[in-house]
Amino acid sequence: MRCFTASLGTETNTFSPMLTSRQSFLEDFYAPPGQHPDRPTLCTGPLWAARRRAATKGWTVIEGTCSFAQPAGVLVRRDYEELRDEILEQLKAAMPVDIVLMGLHGAMVADGYDDCEGDILARIRQIVGPDVPIGCELDPHCHLTKQRLEAADVIICFKEFPHTDFVERGEELADIIEAMALGKVKPVASVYDCRMINSFPTSRQPMRGFVDRIMAMEGKDGILSISVAHCFPYADVPELGTKVLVYTDGRKADGDALAEKLGRELWDLRDEVRPPFLTIDAALDKGVARNQGLVVIADPADNAGGGAASDSTYVLRRMMERGITDAALGPVWDPIAVRMCFNAGEGTRFKLRFGGKIAPTSGDPIDAEVTVTKLVRNATQTFGKALSQVGDAAAIDVGGIAVVLIDNRTQALGTDLFTNLGIDLGQRRICVVKSTNHFYASFGKVAEEVLYMDAPGPLPRDFLRLPYTRIPRPIWPFDADPWAA
Repeated sequence: MRCFTASLGTETNTFSPMLTSRQSFLEDFYAPPGQHPDRPTLCTGPLWAARRRAATKGWTVIEGTCSFAQPAGVLVRRDYEELRDEILEQLKAAMPVDIVLMGLHGAMVADGYDDCEGDILARIRQIVGPDVPIGCELDPHCHLTKQRLEAADVIICFKEFPHTDFVERGEELADIIEAMALGKVKPVASVYDCRMINSFPTSRQPMRGFVDRIMAMEGKDGILSISVAHCFPYADVPELGTKVLVYTDGRKADGDALAEKLGRELWDLRDEVRPPFLTIDAALDKGVARNQGLVVIADPADNAGGGAASDSTYVLRRMMERGITDAALGPVWDPIAVRMCFNAGEGTRFKLRFGGKIAPTSGDPIDAEVTVTKLVRNATQTFGKALSQVGDAAAIDVGGIAVVLIDNRTQALGTDLFTNLGIDLGQRRICVVKSTNHFYASFGKVAEEVLYMDAPGPLPRDFLRLPYTRIPRPIWPFDADPWAA
């Protein structure tokens, strides 16, 4: 089996004030052929699966460039085209191939391209022709567009949110595409549009049970794969919305019926799947009211993983105003403040201005006397089987609150974001994390309680506050009954 595999991904928040460029990829993750790390990353599950089959089944694997950029605003057109064409030229040089496995995100938007993944897959199809199976792994926060469904033979989304199963889904994709190439299965797609914009964390019920149930269906009655494309709410694009995708082995009618059944179930659960979101003070009230155990509070509105700057100050300022101590907060993206802390050195107390730099949604900077408690060059945090680079990092104490400052913008993923900087979460009452739900896989293990707040920021949890102009209508929650005549 001769397999070409590559990846290109970012999650585009079209409301974000920060453009995405080629430099964004180079700073986050860029691995040309021969330079891929010996570990899986979020968008390279298919490559990892192909490597395993090269070792166990004798596949010939041609690896193209793999790259990923932290979520931000629209990607510069020339940079997108250069990154895309780099992979396409590598594929042309690798021809002929028996299969193609791509690791993409699914919510990448460039200037002039609402559907970057559909564009890439369509161009791959033009190169390999109609008979070469093309498989693609996507983040569930994707836009499941018609163009990509037509270009790819099989699309599989991560099932988990937090996305801890990217390796498993890559393996699943490789198995199905290999079986297709060998003539053992004939995947056919069935899609149901749920006509809603929503969030579906699988770390809580009822979504936990829903995902467990669809996984139990796979491999039976001709069902090859079931994915839920949650959608990425912070993108103003024409094909936004939650969809259910079912692949069956040539059983189109059965697949259509199942996709609609599951989609209708998700619609019925629309008010239950999202966790309740508290105001800043309500979340802090609950946190300080506990007499024992750690309360983890998520600040999704400033989540770098959704395109925010991760430098807002609203929550920290309120904690300081209330005199809350024995707390931790992070990460705050501020390369200038990090540099100043390194200049000062560990143990130094000095006046520091930090945060509140990128946009009005960041709030005002914090001006405070801080103590530098720990400095780490090239710091990291873990996310499942992957390692996330946070760059140079500084831990500071601000009146009893431990704050993690970083110079490589990213969200909170693992508890080692704090522990690698000497912050013992077991000694803290409250830990505020700038993340939507990816933090849960790690922080949920040490928290007595997990709360979610809706603070000011570029990722409001009330989607009605987003200034959409291009999304499909009717769609919930803008339309109470999208199926009404």
